[in-house]
Amino acid sequence: MKWIVRTLIVISLIILLIVAIGMLLPKQHTITRQASYHQPPEAIWQAITNYQEFPKWRKTVLRVEPFPSVNGNPAWTEVADHNMRIPLQVTESIPPQRLVTRIADPKLPWGGTWTTEIIPAPSGSSAGTTLVRITENGEVANPIFRFMSRFVLGYTSTIDTYLKALGEKFGEQVKIQG
Repeated sequence: MKWIVRTLIVISLIILLIVAIGMLLPKQHTITRQASYHQPPEAIWQAITNYQEFPKWRKTVLRVEPFPSVNGNPAWTEVADHNMRIPLQVTESIPPQRLVTRIADPKLPWGGTWTTEIIPAPSGSSAGTTLVRITENGEVANPIFRFMSRFVLGYTSTIDTYLKALGEKFGEQVKIQG
């Protein structure tokens, strides 16, 4: 019986430590990641704005459910494993250069925006590549999720997965740059 009490005390202390560390971490973070693709900007734009096709090339998205547009901009919910639902909406769209999306549910324990910039190779460049740069301006309100985001998952994991999946869609392996 003593070992059960001791185990519960240790587990409680670990949880308290995680919460305390999480509370010390900043709520907001900004990170930028990028990768180059051997595709024209228009092909990249088509891929990242054709939301209904996401489940075909993004392994983390099981399905996409559109919902009524907000201020005339597209809005949808990405449904992932365990029925995790993330509602998103476009807040800025400048084809084929810039796309800003935001998490459209303030009740989630995290939120923020992704600003995706599509930058073509300079004219006359032999590289023939397009740079895709994503900047996340995120906020994690819950201190436990803040701890997990910082020390377990990493702030860059979602963007890295997205950029790699975009490369796989085009049959390319990409190198993520920070």
